[in-house]
Amino acid sequence: MKMKLRVYQGVSGIIVVTMVTSFMLVYNSSSGDRSSSSSASSSSAAAAASSPSRRLDAPVSSTKKPESPQRLPASTLEGYTGVMDHKSLKMRCRTCALVTSSGQLTGSKRGQEIDRSECVIRMNDAPSVGYQQDVGQRTSLRVVAHSSLQRVLRSRQELLNASQDTVFIFWGPSSCMRRDGKGHVYNNLRLLNQLLPKLQVYIISRIKMLKFDELFKKETGVDRKSSNSWLSTGWFTMAISLELCDRINVYGMVPPDFCGSPSHPSVPYHYYEPSGPDECSMYLSHERSQRGSHHRFITEKTVFANWARTLNIHFYQPDWKPAAVNASTNSSYAPAPAGS
Repeated sequence: MKMKLRVYQGVSGIIVVTMVTSFMLVYNSSSGDRSSSSSASSSSAAAAASSPSRRLDAPVSSTKKPESPQRLPASTLEGYTGVMDHKSLKMRCRTCALVTSSGQLTGSKRGQEIDRSECVIRMNDAPSVGYQQDVGQRTSLRVVAHSSLQRVLRSRQELLNASQDTVFIFWGPSSCMRRDGKGHVYNNLRLLNQLLPKLQVYIISRIKMLKFDELFKKETGVDRKSSNSWLSTGWFTMAISLELCDRINVYGMVPPDFCGSPSHPSVPYHYYEPSGPDECSMYLSHERSQRGSHHRFITEKTVFANWARTLNIHFYQPDWKPAAVNASTNSSYAPAPAGS
């Protein structure tokens, strides 16, 4: 078994080295293109018009990203550690747009509204290129599961465009993130950050991961491990946002009872995978599963709705508000003050 694990980690390392090397070639080539294009703006405009997008019917938009509003002075967020310098993340936002990966966003034309937020938060490898009208194009923070590392690396061009001003937070089990040379995800992230030192790459510490588990149990009364559950990237992203943002505008998240309605519309689980699985089918199959490790998407959304009754969280596309309940059933959760 140990031999198989070493082989797997070795192969994983080779894949990452190959991807990063290719990424560096793209980076150098792109840098050269930018310097040469400064004297030929008409040529670069023609190239932009002919460049392929991830969605063929998406209109071509300006390559200039909208400027983000001036941020609040950075606050220290404990539990999010820099891969290279091991320092805590320093960041703070008045208003955040938390953009889900849901097919609910398709055709929404919420992009400009999202981009006007001080900070824009995305998850895993969800793209913006080709989908700007619906999901915007700025990214301030991207929260990534350990299992999505390879997919993020494959999105080289978008990673390049976002590398200067985007913070990446990776989460995963301690076996993947350990720093003693045996955490293969952590090792790959260090290699990536060594080759691309301008990337802002952080991981969630083991102690912080345990606190997220404790929070889930406190809010649901269910132990994550004993219930064969994995917290979703959405869970981590919402909890991080509560520490980071004064106001959270969530785009594309349905209410917890949405999939229980027989008349709910059918949309893909991911807006960028229109032929992928149905969103509600995915939610219900995970929620009902008793075997294997699954996410509890609907349970998590119930918690988010509960938080929204007392915290500054708002839901759009679809637009909804949690129903009022007795104060005794409200969540007592409050995010730790920044810098605590």
